[in-house]
Amino acid sequence: MAQLRGIRGVKIPVTDLGRSIDWYGRVFGFVVEWEFEDADGVVRGVAGPVSDGAAGLSLRLNPEKARALAGFDPVNWAVETRKDLGEWIEHLDALGVGHSPEIEASIGWLLVFTDPDGLEIHVYTDESHGVDHGDLPGYGRRVGMAG
Repeated sequence: MAQLRGIRGVKIPVTDLGRSIDWYGRVFGFVVEWEFEDADGVVRGVAGPVSDGAAGLSLRLNPEKARALAGFDPVNWAVETRKDLGEWIEHLDALGVGHSPEIEASIGWLLVFTDPDGLEIHVYTDESHGVDHGDLPGYGRRVGMAG
């Protein structure tokens, strides 16, 4: 089997396509490169890069699924360092987007905020803090090494 080389993109259901295009544009630098028109001639999906091409993002008008995912965190975005996470906090503050404080998570540091439909967005650092929280509820613990 051929190895995966990464994630091509993430598709997120939304209740209001225009509002989400604007929000993801301001927060993540999302740029619409593709529109997806349904058979009735209405555009209900868009796709393009976020964060200068770090990942692909698709937004699809699907209010029922968007409401079902509210409060869930299907995607974990990555930054390299704790300093980078601090820059995200400054960015969100400048935009007036509410967020958690910096959280000492299972491996590194974490920032949590929500999109306009209540989808939780998690930004984690690749940088590790070296603290083992495995005995605390909700925190992960290593169970083995991938080979």
